[in-house]
Amino acid sequence: MRITVIGSGYVGLVVAACMAESGNDVIGADIDEAKIDGLNQGEVPIVEPGLAPMLERNIAAGRLRFTTSIREAVRASDLIFLAVGTPPGKDHAADLSAVISTARLIGEVMNGEKIVVTKSTVPVGTARLVRSEIEARTDHPVHVCANPEFLKEGAAVRDFMAPDRVVIGSDSEYATAILRDLYAPFIRTGRALLVMDVRSAEITKYACNAMLAVRISLMNSIAHLCDLTGADVRSVRRGVGSDSRIGRRFLYPGVGYGGSCLPKDMRALARTMSDWGVDPSILQAAESINQRQKRLLLDRLVDRFGEDLRGRTIAVWGLAFKPNTDDMREAPSIVTIEGLLERGARVVVHDPEALTTARTVFRDRIEYVADNYQALEGADALLIHTEWYPYRHPDFARVRAALRNPVILDGRNLYDPRAMEELGFEYRCVGRTVQQVPSP
Repeated sequence: MRITVIGSGYVGLVVAACMAESGNDVIGADIDEAKIDGLNQGEVPIVEPGLAPMLERNIAAGRLRFTTSIREAVRASDLIFLAVGTPPGKDHAADLSAVISTARLIGEVMNGEKIVVTKSTVPVGTARLVRSEIEARTDHPVHVCANPEFLKEGAAVRDFMAPDRVVIGSDSEYATAILRDLYAPFIRTGRALLVMDVRSAEITKYACNAMLAVRISLMNSIAHLCDLTGADVRSVRRGVGSDSRIGRRFLYPGVGYGGSCLPKDMRALARTMSDWGVDPSILQAAESINQRQKRLLLDRLVDRFGEDLRGRTIAVWGLAFKPNTDDMREAPSIVTIEGLLERGARVVVHDPEALTTARTVFRDRIEYVADNYQALEGADALLIHTEWYPYRHPDFARVRAALRNPVILDGRNLYDPRAMEELGFEYRCVGRTVQQVPSP
């Protein structure tokens, strides 16, 4: 099948690579000349396991190429995916300007019947707007569908190649049949392909992210209660997760969610709900809890050393919002580090992938090291934000020797509190304690 993917960001690159991997002829189109030149030379602008070799393999095989000519890409394909950005706009509503301008261009250059699929995360009613913009500029038939993505950063290629489910929002039997055929190689083991109306598909994406975000914030509130009462959040998590109605996933407390999707989509959905007269307070509460949770390590450090951190060196392990990515958008580490700098601390950071990204955020205000142990030399405390594998089982004797004060504030519950106490550390994690606490 001849496919064009417009947008070479995170979603667009994964879609283009995986569609080419399954034997389709794919054109990736973007107006960013530097990005397209880099992709055609084998430079991948994001960190995502498995993506670089897949791009290289399919470019070499001739199934995938990249261009800045959206006109050429649209005219060369029968099926067009819209994977352009929808950043937060006024009052947190999704900014659809790139989606609408791309739809207009498609309408102006169409040379035959096309299927246009919104892959970007867009509010309900967007497909109707896209159809209207295209049809106003062409006499050729167009079928506009919604096909939301459910890709986890750090596992996006795996998620696309073996999805939990594929959601197709379509009001066209012709387009539905084409998309069923297109996705058949990815659901051969019995995974669900769910066909629904377009508006339902558009809401499904936001609803999934909202469910996850609310779940995470609720678990962080439960962990806070565990901290205050002396309960162990691990035991609570096992008890809750054993309920078949709830399940075990996304019940791990931490320092809050970040990234390019959950924060943005929660705010956009809350705005859409308000616009339609639906009470968004549950989403707003989850967002408020998440903002508080991002301050957890900073607040604990201030409790330990005081507001004035001048003369203190603080080591930070992990900058990306999650492992296996260099994405720092809305990362809790940013909140922590900005707070440390405001209080006069010297900050030394390590991350296996995100140091380059961090330099665009903090520039020369912090220090960057290539070895995680190097960050500890003379530090008054270690703060852990990301559960990268190298941090999960370190040489604790080496850690203890390098730190000026044996203080570890762990935002990801990597270690056992009792074992850390026996090793001589002042250790605090999330929802677990070895200390007795008074009753209220």
